[in-house]
Amino acid sequence: MTLTCEDLLQHLSAYLDGELDDTLSQAAQEHLATCENCRVMLDSTQKTILLYKQQGQVVTIPSGRKNALYDQIAAAFAKSKTKSE
Repeated sequence: MTLTCEDLLQHLSAYLDGELDDTLSQAAQEHLATCENCRVMLDSTQKTILLYKQQGQVVTIPSGRKNALYDQIAAAFAKSKTKSE
């Protein structure tokens, strides 16, 4: 199984939470090994989560806002991908 950047983005939350099945988890790891943009996104997301945890705050993002954020990230990837081609 091969994941695209968009595929990884859709599964990012489950990947971070360790909720992907073995096949998807392996595919995500293989994609991350070859895609610098996705590694940067993963690293930034992990650091953001860590900062919130260090502040002792639990923040729940409303589903509408969460979807909007994912859409913004997907658009940024699409724009970045177009520039690199």
